[in-house]
Amino acid sequence: MSDQAARVEELLLGGERKYTRAQVCEKAGVPQERATALWRSLGFATVGEDAVVFTDADADALRATHDLMYQGLLDPDTATATARMLGQHLSRLAEWQVDVLREVLTANPELLTDERHVTALIERLVPELERLQDYAWRRHLSAHAGRALARPGEIQENRTAVVGFADMVGFTTLTRRTDDAGLVDIVDRFDAITAEVVADNRGRIVKMLGDEVLFVADTPRDAAEIALGLLAAADADPDLPALRAGLAYGRVLSRFGDVYGSVVNIAARLTSVARPGTVLIDRALADELKPLDEYLIRHRRPVSVRGYSRLRLAVLRRATDPTLIDTVHRATKLLTRDEDDSLPAIPLQPDRHRRRRKR
Repeated sequence: MSDQAARVEELLLGGERKYTRAQVCEKAGVPQERATALWRSLGFATVGEDAVVFTDADADALRATHDLMYQGLLDPDTATATARMLGQHLSRLAEWQVDVLREVLTANPELLTDERHVTALIERLVPELERLQDYAWRRHLSAHAGRALARPGEIQENRTAVVGFADMVGFTTLTRRTDDAGLVDIVDRFDAITAEVVADNRGRIVKMLGDEVLFVADTPRDAAEIALGLLAAADADPDLPALRAGLAYGRVLSRFGDVYGSVVNIAARLTSVARPGTVLIDRALADELKPLDEYLIRHRRPVSVRGYSRLRLAVLRRATDPTLIDTVHRATKLLTRDEDDSLPAIPLQPDRHRRRRKR
């Protein structure tokens, strides 16, 4: 490894590699069995007994986790589950950041002519990313803490909320006739409008699943605005296929940033049977939204989907939907046309000149 490569690795790892597994555990004062379980939960590859791969930062992290558990703040199971969640999400974040770095280097090939340029770029970039991540984490932490303190009597792991899915229609077919660059543009655009619409309407993105987003909202109105806003944004974007969405309302189990329960399953099933450009909602959400004048609820026949033999559903639209306004206008015009604009007269008496058909 060159000196420049070693410098980059040291910068990313927070120090040079100088401990084996046994040595870092001894330095941190943590049993090897517990340390190994933590590393596996974080998604780190298992290393040999004699491999010198650990740094002082690894020892500090082990010691901090050990202290949290033995001070009673986290029990071992919670600490392991927390590490698993952190490992999964941060692994994806790190992969994305490396892709961004690769794009920067591809767009600026002169940086690759000298390792010192790459090292200087990373030395500048990593601290900025670290500050941005810390800022975003604290803002999200504050928002979630505020909601929890606003409802101190409600168990946050099991609360009433609206769960929604929205996905791109025909995405599988699209992947077969679009090159990689075009596919990346579509996914990035979908991610961008999703982030904007969900944030503007006080929702939370649980996760992006390629061509699909799973989100939650605290109120029926916010959820309705998110779903209808997503469909409208996709319709206005010529580069995006049509979206469809499904919403369900009820008790939701929240665990380590994810959501579980029958409400999640119902929202997913509704999305799978929704037509392009349509939002389907369950009966519970329809009852909540029906008193609101800005929405139009149209109940549909129950459907049979996986896990539900007769799932009651309704279509959600805006009361100001242009297509609905045009339909009402045309119907009203037919019922109130002027005499000069009337339909052709239809005789109410039989034509006496017409000969009866012989029996």
